[in-house]
Amino acid sequence: MKKFVTVVTGAAIGVAMMAGSAAAADMKLTMSSWLPAKHVIPAKMMQPWIDKVAEATEGRVKIRMLKKGLGHPKVHFDIAKDGLADVTYSVHGYTPGRFSMTKAAEFPFLGDSAEATSVAYWRVYKKHLEKVNEHKGVKLLGLMTHGPGQIHNSKKDINDVADFKGMKFRIGGGVVAEVTKSLGMTPLLASATKNYEYLSNGVADGTLLPKDSIPAFKITKLVPHTTIIPGGLYNTSFFLVMNQAKWDKISPADQKAIEAVSGEAFAKASGAAWDAADASGLAEMKANGNSVKPAGDNLMKQIAGATNHIEAAWVKAATEKGVDGAGAMMMFRSEVKNYK
Repeated sequence: MKKFVTVVTGAAIGVAMMAGSAAAADMKLTMSSWLPAKHVIPAKMMQPWIDKVAEATEGRVKIRMLKKGLGHPKVHFDIAKDGLADVTYSVHGYTPGRFSMTKAAEFPFLGDSAEATSVAYWRVYKKHLEKVNEHKGVKLLGLMTHGPGQIHNSKKDINDVADFKGMKFRIGGGVVAEVTKSLGMTPLLASATKNYEYLSNGVADGTLLPKDSIPAFKITKLVPHTTIIPGGLYNTSFFLVMNQAKWDKISPADQKAIEAVSGEAFAKASGAAWDAADASGLAEMKANGNSVKPAGDNLMKQIAGATNHIEAAWVKAATEKGVDGAGAMMMFRSEVKNYK
């Protein structure tokens, strides 16, 4: 009888241990998203990535996007770091001074394709920027840029830098803040979700955004003048991160599977989605009768002359942190130029 009890007890313990292992292997995670559900980022980038994670891990790691974001976009890095949500994304520039190396992806004239700039960004990050460890405390799963940032306003076509004088533009932070000041604009730092409020109430005269965002934020009629800057007036750097403790609980095999659909694969897919959204946004602006004009040679020269010091200052700062800043930017442009 004693032997039978021992065998049964041992079997029960074994079953309990197996059940515990299964529970530990299956991870149900949450993502906090601060943008409208139909915006290109949650709809065309984050949800497809979530689906790929589930597929790659054979359903063992599932991520659920919360219906409402857990806070302002500027606190989303810490939302993941502190475990309020397991996965988050946001804009590095929403917290000025915190992420200095990510400015590499934000300078004027980097490229006309979000896919090319996003993939180039990930490659440059892995080779040059990762060593600074600015994402300490979380697992960095992805980086991307949006489509090339353009100039949209409610008042007039922009033909000369002098046209910016006295005009207030909503901006998202990061390098674009330095660009706007250098061009004589009055910058209003606010998240993209504030565009309609600022423009409809006359708080801002314009906004700096990629082409997709004009219809996305329902401001097509509020900014009838768009100036297209070849290569972009600026770019915006985004991160995709996971709480480190949750990442550490995922099995090594599933971690590897997740990394395979993240990183450069995420950059490529997200950039392609943004390029498609940009094309759609441009078409909608034109269909509405908006004035959409490319910048003339004179304006391009003026912008270059007024802003080239920004990148030079970053290269110097990067060098002081042990990063080959000049090499990083040379690689960035080469990757974009040669991207296929």
